Amino acid sequence: MNQFFKSFFASLLAFFVFIFIGFALLFAIIGALSSQDEVVIPSNSVLVIDLSENFSEQVKEDVYNELFNKKKGKTPSLSNLISLIQYAKTDSSIRGIYLKCQENPNGFAASEEIRAALMDFKQSKKFIIAFGETISQKGYWIANTADLIYAHPQGGLEWTGFSYETMFLKGLLDKLEIQPQVFYAGKFKSATEPFRYSEMSAENKLQTSQWLNGIYNSFIEGTAQQRNLNADSLKLWSDQAMIQTPNDAVAHQLIDGLYYDDQVKYEIAKKVNVAKSQNISFVRINEYSAAIAIRGKGSDKIAVIYADGDINMGKSDKDGIASDEFRSLIQSIKNDTKISAVVLRINSPGGSALASDIIWREIELLKKVKPVVVSMGNYAASGGYYIACNADSIFANANTITGSIGVFSVVPNIGNFMKNKLGITYDGVKTSNYADFPTTSRALNATEQKFMQAGVDSIYYAFKLRVAKGRKKSIEYIDSIAQGRVWTGADAIKVGLVDRIGNLDDAIASAAKMAKLKSYSIKSYPERKSFIEDFIGGYEDKVKTKAIQEEIGVQEWEALKQLKSIKQMIGQPQTRLPIFVVNHP
Repeated sequence: MNQFFKSFFASLLAFFVFIFIGFALLFAIIGALSSQDEVVIPSNSVLVIDLSENFSEQVKEDVYNELFNKKKGKTPSLSNLISLIQYAKTDSSIRGIYLKCQENPNGFAASEEIRAALMDFKQSKKFIIAFGETISQKGYWIANTADLIYAHPQGGLEWTGFSYETMFLKGLLDKLEIQPQVFYAGKFKSATEPFRYSEMSAENKLQTSQWLNGIYNSFIEGTAQQRNLNADSLKLWSDQAMIQTPNDAVAHQLIDGLYYDDQVKYEIAKKVNVAKSQNISFVRINEYSAAIAIRGKGSDKIAVIYADGDINMGKSDKDGIASDEFRSLIQSIKNDTKISAVVLRINSPGGSALASDIIWREIELLKKVKPVVVSMGNYAASGGYYIACNADSIFANANTITGSIGVFSVVPNIGNFMKNKLGITYDGVKTSNYADFPTTSRALNATEQKFMQAGVDSIYYAFKLRVAKGRKKSIEYIDSIAQGRVWTGADAIKVGLVDRIGNLDDAIASAAKMAKLKSYSIKSYPERKSFIEDFIGGYEDKVKTKAIQEEIGVQEWEALKQLKSIKQMIGQPQTRLPIFVVNHP
């Protein structure tokens, strides 16, 4: 009995402690929210844009940062950043922009959109000054829009050209006695090459060289134009590695001087015509976002659906494009009489072929009711293009990676690995010849291999048929430009996969024109989770991710996610870009 009372009172005490902590946390949240002062932008302000921030397609809720970080506001989305730069152009409180350009994790298409917004900002005659300790090439891609570019005296500028590298696993799989059993359609469909080869195929090298050089030439031509330099000279300096020191970058007029941060701020002070940099209000972009509410006007709405990440079957509370959730979302938008047009913003390398077709069907039904325009981000390839191909109009950035119309499926045979390396064997019974098909415990027989290839070929034909119908081309022509081949946005226009070069704003304007709207507001989907949902639901994920990253390292964590992605692909036809990719921009 004594033990019972001990346990009872211990449980009771734990319950009250839990309640106390819960209420304390609740009051802390309320207090933190109520104590956040309104952000006021004073005169003589300089807008600070740090390119090391990842400007995602949608604003990611981070209640922990908002509650416990002294930084006001959240990092804006890419589209919000563009809107804020546009607003700052005419905002009398903003005298110029201070661009911090050391690193830039944003993709080339996203960088292109930021770059275009900054070039438009310059029409206001306001200044842009860029600075980075060591300026990366992708950082420089945006920085070269600035009036003046400075680097640290001991830092400099990376000027080595672009490269693309893929990790090949065939040798490892051979040693482990794992047979990948790959089935694919499209001679350029390179996603399975890491399992089949020890090096890139001739077809893959051809297409990779084409799109990589396309992006590189865009980078070189843009730099030549902005810095008044010769494009051939810029390539020569890269080919011969002539930019080795900070002084080399200055001597070749790629940057304008070697300054410390305080010296850069002094130069900014002179631009603003104040005595000291301390008299300048440096406003971070997240603060500016918190202070400036940019809303459209009009009762009519244009829905912007963000399809960001891998395409997967079913439901998901994680990042990505889940078929069940997007099906329900598109259906609700179709039935919403207040929404007059839809823009589908796609930033996806693809994923499940079945999930892609499910979403394609919903878009096909949607466009019968209201105009649908696609805006492509960094990627809209394979499955990402599948869900784009039937839109009324397709916009891409010049450096968007798209196309990759092809299909593959992988069924690894791990039987020999388990037996010879681990001493594990398999045995069982079945009611029919193919009851265990497909299986990873043994090699597929000839008939089963025919089943797999036939399935892949069937989906590939359906994919081409969808594209042919959406783009109003013959299936023969689509086959000639498909084959899994990857295209840049600029090249995709030439072959008819894309209609126009433009950003999200251009796509929205096109959708408004199709719907004959003179005034409208923008509604973004998927809608953000509530504060409580994000706080409670996000806590577990954040703790789990942080613990794993600390244990194995951030790079290893990314590799682990890729391996998890591979596991989910087993036996399921995929329309996606290659994996195990390392870019060196």
